Amino acid sequence: MRTAVQNLEASKIREVANAGLGRDNVLAFWFGEGDEVTPESVRRAAIESIERGETFYAHNLGLPELREAIAAYASALHGPVHASRIAVTSGGVSALMLAVQALVDAGDEVVAVTPVWPNLTAQPAILGAQVRCVPLQPQDGAWQLDLQALLNAITPTTRLLIVNAPNNPTGWTLTRAQQEAILAHCRRTGTWILADEVYERLYYEDSATGCAPSFLDIAAPEDRLVVAHSFSKSFLMTGWRLGWLVMPPALVDAMGKLIEFNTSCTSVFTQRAGLAALAQAEEITPRVVAHLRRCRDTLLPLLAAVPGVQVQSPPGGMYAFFRLAGFDDSLQVAKRLVAEAGLGLAPGNAFAPEAQGWLRWCFASREPARLEEGVRRLRAWLVAQGRG
Repeated sequence: MRTAVQNLEASKIREVANAGLGRDNVLAFWFGEGDEVTPESVRRAAIESIERGETFYAHNLGLPELREAIAAYASALHGPVHASRIAVTSGGVSALMLAVQALVDAGDEVVAVTPVWPNLTAQPAILGAQVRCVPLQPQDGAWQLDLQALLNAITPTTRLLIVNAPNNPTGWTLTRAQQEAILAHCRRTGTWILADEVYERLYYEDSATGCAPSFLDIAAPEDRLVVAHSFSKSFLMTGWRLGWLVMPPALVDAMGKLIEFNTSCTSVFTQRAGLAALAQAEEITPRVVAHLRRCRDTLLPLLAAVPGVQVQSPPGGMYAFFRLAGFDDSLQVAKRLVAEAGLGLAPGNAFAPEAQGWLRWCFASREPARLEEGVRRLRAWLVAQGRG
């Protein structure tokens, strides 16, 4: 087996979840998904596709009508995005891995902003790249970017910058000024940008378009920019494994070849579900975001009132990322919370070493009362430890 694969760390999130899966008394907030099912009309579109017998291969880059629908959706948010720049993928994870495969050789230098979902640093490492991390800095429970430190890290030898904003796990979001500075700098150094923007619609600040700032707002079609998206979060479709990439036109044909050698194509009935979701985007997504805002605004004040908790309300995403004073081993604390409190959270050190001592709580809950009960269990557990 390749050394790069042998050296991969197993998911610490899965390690915690595996300790609690199957236990009815555990309130699970460890994964990045809610507990609300995909809208019935979206499910029905897939069922009807299967009933029509659409169970064969499709075009590598996706159904033409879905690529057109994605382009129209992206254009409404960010200005003109042509369908010829779109590739449909078997999930956001596949989209990101395909982008890395297209851009990174063994030995290349990759810069990543962390803490971040661990796949984003693992994917270039699997290909033999050298990953340099530029950590966000916590300030009173909120994480902030040292822009100059990031720019200093990106040199002409940097092949790829990976940035996820709104960020999983911290909720940190790039400002327009930061995006402009990063794009201008990467143009000078010749560095590609891989922007994971799957949480762009889960944004709670004032915005004319109802989404977070995107590199697509400011980049030219020919810029060295690849943007990854997914239907998972904004359309309640995590299990469908449906995503897309926006890229320069010159990259599209090669991306089609890579898709052929990875997954061949995305299943047609899944793409039909995506078409149905996009047709109802302005009905489904605003409702999802409004509900997540209520969940955030239920959980965060309760968490902030717990003795020893350091946390700030995130501007984007679906997570509360908080520090628990006096408990520095995130993985062990998360395992103890499962075993002793029936509370399932993700350990901060799953996302980066600098997030040791932090915990991630996914607040996407159909019943906000579950969030309240989770905080009650956390408080009770802290009292039992003599910390309440």
